[in-house]
Amino acid sequence: MFRVTLLHFCFEDYTIELANALTNYVDLTLIQPGKIAEYCQDVLDRRIQVFSFKKPRIRDPRNLFSMREMMRFIHESNPDVLHVQETNDPWYDITLLLNKMPPLVTTIHDVFCHPGDRNNVFGSDYTKRIAFYRSQQMIVHAESLKKTLTQDFRIPQQRVNILPHGELGSLYQRRAKENYIQREPYTLLFFGRIWPYKGLNYLLEALPLIATKIPEVKLIIAGRGENIQQYFPHGLDSKRIETIDNFIPEEDVAALFQRATISVLPYIEASQSGVAALSYGMGTPIVASDVGGLKEVIKHEKDGLLVPPGDVQALANAIIRLLSDRELQEKIRTAALARCQKDLNWSKIAAQTVEIYHKAIYLKSNF
Repeated sequence: MFRVTLLHFCFEDYTIELANALTNYVDLTLIQPGKIAEYCQDVLDRRIQVFSFKKPRIRDPRNLFSMREMMRFIHESNPDVLHVQETNDPWYDITLLLNKMPPLVTTIHDVFCHPGDRNNVFGSDYTKRIAFYRSQQMIVHAESLKKTLTQDFRIPQQRVNILPHGELGSLYQRRAKENYIQREPYTLLFFGRIWPYKGLNYLLEALPLIATKIPEVKLIIAGRGENIQQYFPHGLDSKRIETIDNFIPEEDVAALFQRATISVLPYIEASQSGVAALSYGMGTPIVASDVGGLKEVIKHEKDGLLVPPGDVQALANAIIRLLSDRELQEKIRTAALARCQKDLNWSKIAAQTVEIYHKAIYLKSNF
């Protein structure tokens, strides 16, 4: 069993589930900033050796010491492969440029920053390219992302691997306060960060159209980002719309998906989606935009419904159809849960990831 060090700065849910599954195949060490250590500690497999380092704010020059501590942990773990979950942190990118690394595998969740996402770090779209060229192997979650890397950045095809984003419902069910919440028959859920590319405005435009056919419809908006009040210039209809405009504790997330009949993803741009992965694992049927990585993961008419991005009428029609058809809901729910035992299963994803580690070792030692 060879040694793997997994380094992450973000995408904690993905990292937790991948790390737990990898422990059955490799001797695993996890390195992470201290600020996210508490989030991960209660759900990580006890076989994983964990190192945490202090990580200041991005503009703080003490990041120089932080990166030195990170590199010390990497050297001490002496891995056969270093696997890094993509970071938008220029300090890491520059450290990667200036240091000798073990065979490197990088998971690229987003090749480019999402439009309108103000959490993005200035300049990270440029510095993260260092990881593109220094990695022996890369992992992406959609054919469209591989195409961007191979065509726009001229990364060789054999260095870019497509693996699905594993389901996340199991993680949140383990964390849940309650094991079962009654599903509400006409409730929609918009979950996650609220930025322009998420298309919340289109869902709000569609809501009155849906209400003409299904008066009982209700929408839950749960997440942070933009000032949510700007979406309601004439005030919020609290009888039809419930907003949770703050941080949602991990133990409360599962209840939101259990309550909802449909998880709605009206995005106008998408690389991949943790919300879709969470919806699948919770058995909550999806209506989503036919865009980016969403159109690759969601099988239209089988385990979800897809509509053209920005098409309010089509979005309303799909939601009306699904809310009105309990048999279709059950068909989609069953198919989604079945996917969680197949290509979205973390054990299978971990086994495929180990194969990529071997390719990285081969490339590092032969070129």
